Amino acid sequence: METIISDIAKHIRFRLVEETDAVFILSLRLDPQKNRFVSSVKNDIEGQKRWISDYKEREKDEKEFYFIIESKEGEPLGTIRLYDFRDDSFCWGSWILKQDAPPYASLESALSIYEIAMKRLGFRQSHTDVRKGNTAVQNFLLQFGAKIVGEDDINIYFRMTEEAYEQAKKNYRRFLLENI
Repeated sequence: METIISDIAKHIRFRLVEETDAVFILSLRLDPQKNRFVSSVKNDIEGQKRWISDYKEREKDEKEFYFIIESKEGEPLGTIRLYDFRDDSFCWGSWILKQDAPPYASLESALSIYEIAMKRLGFRQSHTDVRKGNTAVQNFLLQFGAKIVGEDDINIYFRMTEEAYEQAKKNYRRFLLENI
């Protein structure tokens, strides 16, 4: 996969995470308003760099892809990750946008992650777990076309099919470039 993916959304692009992104990622992961529903991390820049280094090995093996969401001008806006590949299904998460990210960044990043996973990587559906208290993401996924397929004490589980994504793409076409 190329380093910069810039042919999907109108205002944002993704680029693969590098060790130099450790400070930005750590700032998002340590933000108490942003980290309530992601796994906790220590305030350890060297530890974050080691995690990224280990991740880059998984990236080489195409087992995981971790992106910086950025403006077309290169300003970092957030993170998003593809992982837990199972046959024709993928999971996405580590979705954190900085406090002052433009309103369109969430919708464009969701459209982009599905486009990459389904159209470039060939997956047919997603499986996503969302913490029960994270109602904003739950509602977002439901409005986007995902269906609830289960729950446990901690999470609600969603599935998004390729057909549902195609419908979402039609509904939100104004956020995509013309060639998508």
